[in-house]
Amino acid sequence: MTQMNMPAVLVKKKNDTVPIVIIGLMFFIFGMVTWINAILIPYFKIGCELNNFQSYLVAFAFYIAYLVMSLPAAYLLKKTGFRKGMMTGFWIMASGTLLFVPAGMMRAYPLFLAGLFTTGLGLAILQTAANPYITILGDRERAAQRFSIMGICNKAAGILAPLLFAVAVIRPGDQTLFKELHGMPYPEKAVVLDQLIRRVVAPYAVVTAVLFLLGLMIRFSPLPEINTDEEDTASGALRTNRKSVLDFPHLVLGAVAIFFHVGSQVIAVDSIINYASGMGMPFLEAKTFPSYTLSATITGYILGILLIPRFLSQLTALRICTLLGLLFSCMIPLIHGEVNLLGHRTDVSVWCIVLLGFANSMIWAGIWPLALDGLGRFIKTGASLLVMGLCGNAILPLLYGYWADKYGLRAAYLVLLPCYAYLIFYAFYAYGMRSWKHKTGIEK
Repeated sequence: MTQMNMPAVLVKKKNDTVPIVIIGLMFFIFGMVTWINAILIPYFKIGCELNNFQSYLVAFAFYIAYLVMSLPAAYLLKKTGFRKGMMTGFWIMASGTLLFVPAGMMRAYPLFLAGLFTTGLGLAILQTAANPYITILGDRERAAQRFSIMGICNKAAGILAPLLFAVAVIRPGDQTLFKELHGMPYPEKAVVLDQLIRRVVAPYAVVTAVLFLLGLMIRFSPLPEINTDEEDTASGALRTNRKSVLDFPHLVLGAVAIFFHVGSQVIAVDSIINYASGMGMPFLEAKTFPSYTLSATITGYILGILLIPRFLSQLTALRICTLLGLLFSCMIPLIHGEVNLLGHRTDVSVWCIVLLGFANSMIWAGIWPLALDGLGRFIKTGASLLVMGLCGNAILPLLYGYWADKYGLRAAYLVLLPCYAYLIFYAFYAYGMRSWKHKTGIEK
């Protein structure tokens, strides 16, 4: 039996450093492509003349692809193997970013959305492949540490992506230009907006070439294949006659938890520019706030690496973060008043949104190993089910945008309360369910 075909349990005994570095690079790319939406939303809102609901179709188009592609991704990985499947994922992403070129030339918002959807399809394949690697490669009790490292790669890219995009497409005089657009006659306004949107063409042409080359690199990398079909159990598996992933309550409920977690996380990052602008902050100043939110998330990751599992279990970290998420969400509509912090004078509720970044830090890392525990040969399909939960990124921001138009930017954050309430339910109870009939309670 060669390493390329050995079961996951045996792969863990080999040197995992190189595979983890490769997966870390992939998570960095995920972050660059994903978190750039935080600035695309307000950018398209101006350039394509959209309301809040229409602008959040950026997140919807991008993330609804996870719902469409997750199960086909599991089938693709089973047929092609992980490396060929991930190469395909990168190339699909490249075809999506390539659509930004004609979309930018024509200022065609539907074509931008098509490009985002296609990019999301490719990313769904990569997420379905990458997350099980982090769960399997190494000791299970240190899975949250590995997810924290991947999270740092992802969120560091997320900090850089909006800033690099702003450098590439935003000009020093744009703040004045944005104000002048309101009173500008339509023919002149259309010309200005066409020129504004065309700035995305060159950056996305470069991104397309990079994604294509990364696909080739992954195809010929030393990343091992993980053949989960040859093992009956994995990581303390359940020795039962399960016939479907739906027979694992902790997995199914974990997918719902992923839905609420990622949706609330994206709301916190992608809405903060519009919210800070609505509180009177200039756009060019507000564009830095997604980076603050993601920096708070990285702070949580670093604490997770230092504290888990020596001083804190990953389950306890999950519970603390879900409770903090509910607390900070309640504070957004309730706390008022201006503060001066880090050179920014704005409403204190903006900083509550930033703190949600910290609360969100260890939730993903806590859910994945708990939800995949004991799946054995179902782990690929189970991972695809969890990735389907990423469609929460599509649906919840859209709900936020609708409520923001109807009830106001501040009140719309009430959508976060049921999200964190469910996450608390999963962290304190549902993670241990091993039967739909009763709880057999496996304390982590």
